[in-house]
Amino acid sequence: KSVEVDQLQKSLALAAYTKSTSYVSKEDAAEKHSEEIGEDFLEFLGYNPLKNSIDVHLKAEYVATDSLSHIATQLSERDYVEEVSYDRSLVALLTDNVKRIGFWILFASGMFTFIAVLLINSSIRLSIYSKRFIIKTMQMVGATKRFIRRPFIWLNIKLGIIGSLIALVALGIALYYLDIRFPELRILEDIKMLIAIFGGVFILGVLISWISTYFATQRFLNLRTDDLYY
Repeated sequence: KSVEVDQLQKSLALAAYTKSTSYVSKEDAAEKHSEEIGEDFLEFLGYNPLKNSIDVHLKAEYVATDSLSHIATQLSERDYVEEVSYDRSLVALLTDNVKRIGFWILFASGMFTFIAVLLINSSIRLSIYSKRFIIKTMQMVGATKRFIRRPFIWLNIKLGIIGSLIALVALGIALYYLDIRFPELRILEDIKMLIAIFGGVFILGVLISWISTYFATQRFLNLRTDDLYY
């Protein structure tokens, strides 16, 4: 490799958008191409028309038409770079599909989250409703609202933690299956995203349980004794 090629590969490896790079000599490219087409095209042509190249594997967040166009423009400005090639139509198609899929996934996630909140809230309210007379009795003998709420909140937080852990196990299995089925997505390689998702699910499960329990107990604490029968 020439000094310029070596410097280019090093600068690409250090770029923020680069995940990995690999140098492919024209000899290696010719050998690979011959294997793909099943014949030695060098014998037919009499020379090797291929060029030395550097394959650049980008990070997922940079695989977009605008980002790739900007990167290609920057690299093309170098005198010793003859061509920057990538499948523009495929990238555009993938970007559009990802946007569509992302929208529907977000919509479905929002709907399922809303339904989950309703179910959890209803279950907690029914559970506390069955103990409304106990709550009022404790209040009548002098127990404070905080003292009455505490066991209900802790119980439902524990249930929320258990539910969140079960959900995380199911989510982990689903992501593992998707990673095996579609390895090109590299789902399990983005550790920050996985931490954010798993942490969000866990915190959301606990938070929903706490908020629902607080307001459910507060409702019965504020009711008059006569209203408990309705």
